[in-house]
Amino acid sequence: QQILDHYKNPRNYGELEDPTFTHVGENPMCGDEIRMDVKLDDEETIEQVAFSGDGCAISQASASMLSSELRGKSVDELLEMDRDDVIDMLGVDISPMRVKCAVLAEKVAQDGAEIYQGDLDVEKTTTEDD
Repeated sequence: QQILDHYKNPRNYGELEDPTFTHVGENPMCGDEIRMDVKLDDEETIEQVAFSGDGCAISQASASMLSSELRGKSVDELLEMDRDDVIDMLGVDISPMRVKCAVLAEKVAQDGAEIYQGDLDVEKTTTEDD
């Protein structure tokens, strides 16, 4: 129910006018694509998040939920998140085949944060290896 609600009525869908960082990622296995825009305040706390993209209900609902969940967190807290945090946020059991769909938005946001911090080479960002 919650997944369908976020899929049909996504929160924070669109693009930010002046994001601190933006990153796009895809799941080549199923074609899901997510763009995450993140704006940080002066203390590097996440002030705003927006997402856009196309994909299945799970990837889009996860991006919607994550965009709300990240507000007020630090970049370090974002980077510390793992797949269990996202699956718990979704509140349903996810089959092994759908886990990549569920964690795509988290991976895109984390890769964007690492690129922003200079810890990740842009060429190395893909979800295929996860």
